[in-house]
Amino acid sequence: MSTLNKQEEEKKTKLSKESLREAIKVFEYIRPYKWSFFVGLILLFLSSMVFMIFPYLIKLMVDIAEGKSEYAITLNDTGYLLVAILFAQGFVSYFRVTLFAKVSENGIADVRRALYQKLIALPVIFYEQSRVGELISRLTADVEQLYSAFSITLAEFLRQLIILVFGLIMLAVLTPRLSLIMLACFPLIVVGAFFFGRYIRKLSKERQKKLADTNTILSETMQSINTVKSFTNEWFEVARYGGAVDGVVKVALKFASGRAIFSVYIVSVLFGALFFIIWNAAIMVQRGDMTSGDLIAFVAYTMILGGAIASLGNFYTQLLGAVGATERLREILATDTEVDMDKKPNSNTPKLRGAIEYKNVHFRYPTRDDVPVLKGIDLKIAQGEKVALVGSSGAGKSTMFQLLLRFYDIQEGDILVDDKSIFDYDISAYRHNIAVVPQEVLLFGGTIRENILYGKPDANEREIIEAAKQSNAWEFISSFPEGMETIVGERGIKLSGGQRQRIAIARAILRNPSILLLDEATSSLDAESERVVQDALNKLMEGRTSIIIAHRLATIREVDRIYVMDQGQIVEQGTHDELSVVEDGIYNNLAKLQFEPINS
Repeated sequence: MSTLNKQEEEKKTKLSKESLREAIKVFEYIRPYKWSFFVGLILLFLSSMVFMIFPYLIKLMVDIAEGKSEYAITLNDTGYLLVAILFAQGFVSYFRVTLFAKVSENGIADVRRALYQKLIALPVIFYEQSRVGELISRLTADVEQLYSAFSITLAEFLRQLIILVFGLIMLAVLTPRLSLIMLACFPLIVVGAFFFGRYIRKLSKERQKKLADTNTILSETMQSINTVKSFTNEWFEVARYGGAVDGVVKVALKFASGRAIFSVYIVSVLFGALFFIIWNAAIMVQRGDMTSGDLIAFVAYTMILGGAIASLGNFYTQLLGAVGATERLREILATDTEVDMDKKPNSNTPKLRGAIEYKNVHFRYPTRDDVPVLKGIDLKIAQGEKVALVGSSGAGKSTMFQLLLRFYDIQEGDILVDDKSIFDYDISAYRHNIAVVPQEVLLFGGTIRENILYGKPDANEREIIEAAKQSNAWEFISSFPEGMETIVGERGIKLSGGQRQRIAIARAILRNPSILLLDEATSSLDAESERVVQDALNKLMEGRTSIIIAHRLATIREVDRIYVMDQGQIVEQGTHDELSVVEDGIYNNLAKLQFEPINS
C-alpha cells in the first residue's frame, strides 16, 4: 500500500469533527419525527432518573433497619414507594421504546427510499464502476447498522450517559471523599476506551467491506447461474465464495480479538479500580465515617457506573461503526444524478419528430479512456427513415445507440435531434420519445400486463390489448389460463425467446415513441418465431424513425439506408442493392457469406 493510500485510510478511521458533522446529516432523516424523538428523549431521561433512585431506596431501607435514618418513615412506606416507582418505570419505559421504534422504523424507511431513489437516478457509468453485490450490501448491511443506531444504540448510549452523570452527582452528594478517588481514576478509563474504540471502528469498516465482497460474488453467481452450470464451474464458484468468506472470518476474528482485549481492559483496569474504591469505603464504615446504608448505596451506584462506563465503550464503538456505514451511504447520496427525481414527470411530454444527426462524434468510454470507440461519425437520418447499422463486433454499433440514449457524454462533436442538441433536452422528456427492443429481452418478474405497462404505466385496458395484438402477442397471451395475469418469472424465464420479444415490442408500441432502436431483435430466434416477430417489428416501425443493428442482413433488405461500420468509423453507406455490387466491399462480402450458401 502506498503512503498516500495509507494516509487516506488513516483519515477514514479517524472520527474528526468534519466526519462526525457529515455523519449527522444522515440523522436528519429522523427530523420529520423530531417530536416523537424529543418526547422519547424526555421519557429516556425520566426512566434513567427513576432507575437511579433504587440504590438510594436500598440505602434508606438499611438505615431504617439500623435506626440511623434521617427521615421519619417506616420500612413499609419505603416498600410502597418502591412498588409505585416500579410501575412508573414500566409505564415510562413502554412509551419510550415505542416512540423510539416509531422514529427508527420511519427514519430508516426514509433512508432506504432516498437511497433507492438516488440509485435509480444515477447514470449508467456509475453501475459500470460499481458492483451490484456491493450496492446491495449498502442497501442492506449498512442500512441495518444505521437502523440499530437509530433504534437501540443511540438511545442506550444517551441512557448510559445520563446514568453516569447522575450517578456521579449522587456519589458526590452521599460520599464526596470516595467520589474524588473515583474521579482520579476516571480519565485513565476514558482514554483507554477511546483508544480501543478507534481501533475497533477501523476493523468494523474492514469487516463490512469484506462482507460486501461476499455479497458481490453471491449476486454475480446467482445472476449467471446458467453460465456457471454450463461451464460446470460449481466447484470454482464455491472456492471463490469460500475464499471471500475466509477473508470475512479473518477480519472478524481480528475484530473479536480487539473486543476481547477491550473486555480484558474493562475487567482488569475498570473493575480493579472499582474494588480498590470499595475497599476504601469499607475502611470508612469501620471507622464510623459513613453508615452501612451509605456503603451499600455507594457499592450499588459504583457497580451501576461501572456497567455504564463499560456500556458506553461498547455503544461508542457501535456508534462509530454506524458512522462508518454512513460514510458509504453518504457516498451514494452525494453522487450527482442524471435525473431530477424531485421534478415530477410531465404527462404532456413534447413529441419529437425524430430527425437525427451525428456531427463529427468522437467517443471513448470513461472506464476505457485510452481506447477510442467512435472516430468522427457523421450521418443524417430523416424523420420516419429506417436505417441499419452493420459491422463486425466492436465496430461501435451499440455505442451509437447508447450515445443517442444519452447514457454517456461525448468527448467531441454533437448529436442533434430535430436540429437541437440532445444534451439541451430534459433527459427524461427526451428519452420518453425513444423505445428500445434489445436482442436479449429481460422482463420483470411480475405479470405480462405489468411488463407491457412498463412502456406506459397509465395506459388503459383497451390500449394494452391493442398493443398486444399489434405485436402479435395477443394470441399466445390469450391461450394462457391466466391471460394477462400470467407470471413471467424472473427475467421472463417462463416465456420463450419469441414470446419475450413480442412482449418487448408490445411495450414499445404502448410507449408510442418517435425514435425506435432495434438491437439484433430477431437474431436469437428460430425461423418461425423470427417471421412472427419481424412482422410485429414492421408494424412497430411504421411512421417512426428506426435504427436497426443487424448481423442477419435478410432482415434489413428493405430499409432506406445501410451504414457499414468498421473500427469506429462509417466506411460504406447505401441501400442493400447499392452495397451488394461494391467489389471487395465489407457489406458485399458479408452478403456473400450469408446469402450465397442458401442459393447454392
